[in-house]
Amino acid sequence: MQEKIRPGYKQTEAGVIPEDWEIRQLSDHFTIYAGGDVPKHSFSKIKTSACPYPIFANALQNKGLYGYTGEKRSRADSLTVTGRGFLGHAEYRDEPFFPIVRLLVLEPCGALDAKFTTYAINERVEFAIESTGVPQLTAPQIAKYCIAAPADLDEQQLIVSALSDADARIAALEALIAKKRDLKQAAKQQLLTGKTRLPGFSGDWEATNFSSLVRHHSGNSSLIKGKLSSVARHGLYPAFSASGQDVWCERAEQVGEAIIVSAVGSRCGKSFHASGNWSAIANTHVVWPISQKASLDFLMCFMNDEDFWLKSGSGQPFVLFKQSFNRPIALPKIDEQIAIAEVLSDMDAELAALDAEAEKARTIKQGMMQNLLTGKVRLV
Repeated sequence: MQEKIRPGYKQTEAGVIPEDWEIRQLSDHFTIYAGGDVPKHSFSKIKTSACPYPIFANALQNKGLYGYTGEKRSRADSLTVTGRGFLGHAEYRDEPFFPIVRLLVLEPCGALDAKFTTYAINERVEFAIESTGVPQLTAPQIAKYCIAAPADLDEQQLIVSALSDADARIAALEALIAKKRDLKQAAKQQLLTGKTRLPGFSGDWEATNFSSLVRHHSGNSSLIKGKLSSVARHGLYPAFSASGQDVWCERAEQVGEAIIVSAVGSRCGKSFHASGNWSAIANTHVVWPISQKASLDFLMCFMNDEDFWLKSGSGQPFVLFKQSFNRPIALPKIDEQIAIAEVLSDMDAELAALDAEAEKARTIKQGMMQNLLTGKVRLV
């Protein structure tokens, strides 16, 4: 059944758009060309007055290289599209730059805003890769593509402003998350080694090793992830795979609190906190504290760090548990362990809340793009 078109809209090859929007071919509004080679004598690894312009080979800057003013460069207010690698990804360039390798440059020469076009390409255009060898895009290929855009340049720029605000919000959250992660890592290094003590605690720490504080064994290798339920149902118990608690089985093999470690694979060493009734399946390892001198949450501060574990194997890495647990540890009294774990747990909770906020901001921006770049929602 054909979609009913509401008043003020029309059906086009780009879908339903407002009547006062137009379908515009990229070649009519941009000069399109591929980047070339930058002579070896003409770039620097640091930005200087002689070499002030960034060199781009793909979507990202090419290893921090800068070109000098005498070479041919692309002008600011252009956009680039990756022609090899991350194919078809567009980036707006707000300063002069040098494009190299298979980076395609679109310099404005018409009535399409470059930032609007950047958003539209990334959200609305699916390039057909016309290559039988290494997948790539060329300037003639992308020149024939079209985007839907408001005829009024002011409306294009209003849309850009709204989406740029959303990008700025996401960037600010990501910067804050990075800062908080660095602060947490610094606090962790200080608190877990006793270089920094929490208020109210004093006294020497005990020198020991992890093997004297825990017992450990492999998960049940007969429980295979692909044969277990991926959905929680009545009568099933949670089970831990190498990815965490993501399957359920018919019986609980363990009771109480323990640390489950991913034993094999690219994320081996990732750890999870188990409690209640549960099972650990193939490709996991279970760690239990055996000494009342050690808090499980304190031990988790060490073990939930993939760099803590010694590993072997290149194609399919795996954790060397015996060797890892021979590591020394300085152990404070149990009440100080609990206090340290609580501080680090609070920092983790703050990071999780910020991650959720950033993900929400990305979802909101995605909805904005779907509505604003099709004219479903108008800002004028």
